[in-house]
Amino acid sequence: MSDAARRLGEALSAPVPIGAGTVSAEVVDVTDEGVNVLIGGALILDVPCLASYRDRARGDWVVVRPGARPVVLGRTAPDPGPMDEPGIRAVAKDVALDEQVVRAATWGTGTPSGTGWQQVQSLFMRKTSAGKVELYGQLAIETDPSPGTPGAPAPKPVTLTPSSIASYRGGSRDESRIDAYQGDWTGRGNLRGGFFYGTSIAAACAGKTVASMKVALTRVRGAGVNGRRPVQLYLHAYTSPPSGQLSLGDGPEPVLSLTAGASGTATLPAAWRSALAAGTARGLAVYADGSTNYMALTGGKFTITFSA
Repeated sequence: MSDAARRLGEALSAPVPIGAGTVSAEVVDVTDEGVNVLIGGALILDVPCLASYRDRARGDWVVVRPGARPVVLGRTAPDPGPMDEPGIRAVAKDVALDEQVVRAATWGTGTPSGTGWQQVQSLFMRKTSAGKVELYGQLAIETDPSPGTPGAPAPKPVTLTPSSIASYRGGSRDESRIDAYQGDWTGRGNLRGGFFYGTSIAAACAGKTVASMKVALTRVRGAGVNGRRPVQLYLHAYTSPPSGQLSLGDGPEPVLSLTAGASGTATLPAAWRSALAAGTARGLAVYADGSTNYMALTGGKFTITFSA
C-alpha cells in the first residue's frame, strides 16, 4: 500500500460512519498520479482517480471510496445541461478555416486590387501566404453586391519547451540539480532556478500580436513541505544557462501556488508578455528566501496565443 493510500485510510477511518460507502473531498491540486485532496483538514497526496473523472481541476468536490486502496470515483456537480452550442460552433469554424482551400470569393466590375492574381477569362485567383486560395470574378454588370472579404484568422498558438533548466546557489550553477529550485532547506544558502528558451519566444512572436502567454509548471515531490506554497516567478534575460550567477529581472509575480506533486498553469502579466515578445527578456526564473516557500519545479511548457 502506498503512503498516500495509507494516509488517506487513516484520515478517513474516524469520521466515516459504519456502512458508509463513500465520502466527499475537495481537490486541492491535480498531479500526474491523480489528485491531492483535503479531507477534514488533512492533505492527502496522489489519490488515484477513475478514468471517467475528466477535466480535473483545483476546487472540484469529488466522491472518494475509502479503503486500503482509496479511489476518486468522480466529481459532484449539477446537471451540465445541454451541449454548449456556441462553443461547438466556434471549434467547428476554426477547423473549417484550417481545412478549406478557398479563403475568399468576391466580385466586382473593376480589376482586383493587390498582387498575385491570375486571370482566367473573367475569373481571377491568387494564393495567400497561408496557402489558401482567393477568387475574384470580374463582372460586366453587377446585379448583386459581393460579400465582404473575411478577415484573416489569428495565427495559431505556439507551444515551446525549455532547452535547459538549471539551479544556482552562491553565485554559480548547482550541477547536482536538474530542476529549478527556489529557497533554502538546509541552511546552505538560497537557491534560484531558471527555465531557458534560447531566442524561441521572441522569434515565435515576431510580426504578431500576442494575446496571452502561459507557462505550465509541476512541483516536484519530496522538496519542501507538502502543503500549498507560492511559486515566486521572475523574468531573466539569458538564452542559455550562465556559468555564473543567474541574475533576476522583474518579479516576483505570485501567479501560481502548488502542493507537492501538483501541476498548474500561470498566466503571465501584460508587461511580461511585452518584454518576452520584444526579446528584452528571454525566460523565467524562480527564487525564494528561506525554507517557507522552498520547492523544486520542472516542466516549463510555454504557450503563446495571438490575436488577428
